[in-house]
Amino acid sequence: MLSKEYQVTIQVLAQQGMSARGIARELGIARQTVLDVLQGRSDGQYGPRKPRVLKLDPFCDYLAKRLKQAAPQRLAATALLREIQEQGYDGGISRLKVLLSSLRPETPSEPVIRFETKPGEQMQIDFVVFRRGGNPLRAFTASLGYSRMSYVHFTDNERAETWAAGIESAFTAFGGVPMSILCDNSKSMVIERNAYGKGKHRMHQFIWDLAKHYGVRIYLCRPYRAQTKGKVERFHRYLRESFFVPVQSRLGSIPLDVTTANHEVEVWLKTVANCRVHATLKERPCNLFLHEKEVLRPLPMLYQGKTERTLESDNHARKSVPLPIESYQHPLSTYDTLARKVQG
Repeated sequence: MLSKEYQVTIQVLAQQGMSARGIARELGIARQTVLDVLQGRSDGQYGPRKPRVLKLDPFCDYLAKRLKQAAPQRLAATALLREIQEQGYDGGISRLKVLLSSLRPETPSEPVIRFETKPGEQMQIDFVVFRRGGNPLRAFTASLGYSRMSYVHFTDNERAETWAAGIESAFTAFGGVPMSILCDNSKSMVIERNAYGKGKHRMHQFIWDLAKHYGVRIYLCRPYRAQTKGKVERFHRYLRESFFVPVQSRLGSIPLDVTTANHEVEVWLKTVANCRVHATLKERPCNLFLHEKEVLRPLPMLYQGKTERTLESDNHARKSVPLPIESYQHPLSTYDTLARKVQG
């Protein structure tokens, strides 16, 4: 708003014969403002600016719809960014985050403890549960401590042999073996903590056999301190928000099954998760992995080559357990439909 002094000055300068352009130059204001004052169309007050048309405006309805579809689960901003980029959005993620923060309340994240490790030193593993009940869906996850290169395999159980198969599959995916593994105190992994002295735990036979075969040390988090393995814990939230919730919300009432999830997550790991700029490292895991892979120890012959393994039960009896075999849970035509919906 122009002060009264400015308005009077404009009128005085005009009476002295100065042009509107000269007055504007003299006072450092717009020529149109001078004309408005001289012609009585304005008292110098500026009206409200017209709202700017933002690049996100055409996508607001779509974003609100996607948040509603996913509720009460949370959709990651990066996942939504990919979706609207496919529809023509060419802006950045900053404005998108501001918009999303206005559409949903921010929930404080739990603190995690991260210990940086040298290349090839540690792999953190865990299971994350997406669905319980009669049609369970879980995922074995593994992240290399240095590069944050990650591996995911969906399954319907957390048995000891499934843990062992997941560890071996992660070694195969990474093309090498780290020096150690950090995990929590799952009953499928640990029979008794400190059974043979402090830090010497009694593990299931599957796990010890695998550790011996690959020459890898297994460390356990302190009880009730699973966040010590904060790298893989933080990855769980990212996996849920960036992969599971977007895919499941698009499928609607059709539950995401093991086979479809494994097909989709393989693509997601290659094209999104392992090639994104990591929020903590400010580097792409796939780039850091090029260095870490060089120091991973070579893979020996796969331990999983056996058709059967022995699993030590709680009563210490040994019994033969066949390797878990995944099967298609729907007709093959159903998977074609799901794939088109996920990609569409």
